[in-house]
Amino acid sequence: MTQDELKQAVAKAAADYVAANVPAGSVIGVGTGSTANFFIDELAKIKGRISAAVASSEASRKRLTSHGIKVIDLNEVEHMPVYVDGADEITAGLAMIKGGGGALTREKIVAAVAGKFICVCDQSKLVDTLGKFPLPVEVIPMARAHVARELEKLGGKPKLRENFVTDNGNVILDVHGLVITGPAAFETKLNQITGVVTNGLFACRGADLLLLATPDGVRSMGR
Repeated sequence: MTQDELKQAVAKAAADYVAANVPAGSVIGVGTGSTANFFIDELAKIKGRISAAVASSEASRKRLTSHGIKVIDLNEVEHMPVYVDGADEITAGLAMIKGGGGALTREKIVAAVAGKFICVCDQSKLVDTLGKFPLPVEVIPMARAHVARELEKLGGKPKLRENFVTDNGNVILDVHGLVITGPAAFETKLNQITGVVTNGLFACRGADLLLLATPDGVRSMGR
């Protein structure tokens, strides 16, 4: 199977999960990226089961509305049973690196509100230790150099993501060369650096359920 076929399979599995487990008329959270795009396309087939979606990026909002799915602001939502999104890396313990698409802050906010975080990805994203994929850190522009120096002190090699501004008007430093053995503690430590908006470690609030696409079918890990 090609990588796109794997993404398609896991996106369908996630839509089937929503159809079977999420109460009719619910608002659901939708992530950002290539696998999330496949999920949005599958969600369109069952859009009558949900009342609206909360998007973690402008790109996802546009794709949802193109399918006729109502998108609302997170501040209007009191309860959101699930959030579905991909990952750049994920461990068997369901800690993740996210933010390759640059939407990490909004993704983290939407995930914090959801009752359940469902991660959808193909088997190439499952790793023993996080860090081979560069860790995105969203930074207030005026603090870029300061944050870069602090990240270097922690053993990282930060690189400015060129010609990119987040939906929040900030910049991203992609941190190379990390071996992250304690992701929750490291996530907290990075967020204490003045000027950091947030970082792409999703460990303090990791996934609850991983739907992992393999050539032999979609595996479920977690609850």
